[in-house]
Amino acid sequence: MPDPQLLAFTAVIFLFAGSIKGVIGVGLPTVAVGLMTAFVGLHEAVQLVVVPAFLTNVWQGAMGGQFKMLVRRLWPLLMASCLGTWVGASILVAIEPRYLSGTLGGLLAAYSFYSLLTPQIPPPGRWEKALNPVMGFLAGIATGCVASFVMPGALYLQALGLTRDALVQAMGIAFTVVTAAQAVSLTGHGMLGPDMGMASAMMLIPAAAGMIGGQMIRRRLPAETFRRVFFFGLLLLGAYLVFRSFF
Repeated sequence: MPDPQLLAFTAVIFLFAGSIKGVIGVGLPTVAVGLMTAFVGLHEAVQLVVVPAFLTNVWQGAMGGQFKMLVRRLWPLLMASCLGTWVGASILVAIEPRYLSGTLGGLLAAYSFYSLLTPQIPPPGRWEKALNPVMGFLAGIATGCVASFVMPGALYLQALGLTRDALVQAMGIAFTVVTAAQAVSLTGHGMLGPDMGMASAMMLIPAAAGMIGGQMIRRRLPAETFRRVFFFGLLLLGAYLVFRSFF
């Protein structure tokens, strides 16, 4: 079991990351792993994020009323993401953590920069059926390596032309599946033991509290203002991780 100071520190991080997810619907594992990696290491961060990410995503994926339609449309992406997550966990075990930390930083910076530009993502159109398993596999690899589905997973889902509520629910479903696959993969590779599993479960409390608080903030704060501040901060964090890992 991690020491009490580490648990207290990570609880604050999960409170913050949960509030981000409550406001914009994404970001809990990305923010939590990014911040923890800067202080406690990538392997520990990836393990601690499993339970809070899974259960908050179950919560998000169950809301919206379009579960059956989304699963029918996205099942090839979801299945491929499970395979990709196992491959990503294999990479996590084999490669020097600082290189993966730098990769995480690059993903965070790229995702933030892209989001700040707010471009119109072209829809896949007739290529959707062929791209679903490809994008799912790539997003699964990213999840297995650095617990971040957003590149390219979240961007691809945004391109599908779903309504706002359907998009939020689709991301919750996809995140739930890959987080469950991540837990299985980490356990299968001998990384997620009972002590870290218990510590991860404890982080659900601050994550859920932050998510509830974030939903309250969303009703009062202009979403666009918060979104820009968030992505600018995430861009700086990503740049810091890249610099620390490679320079």
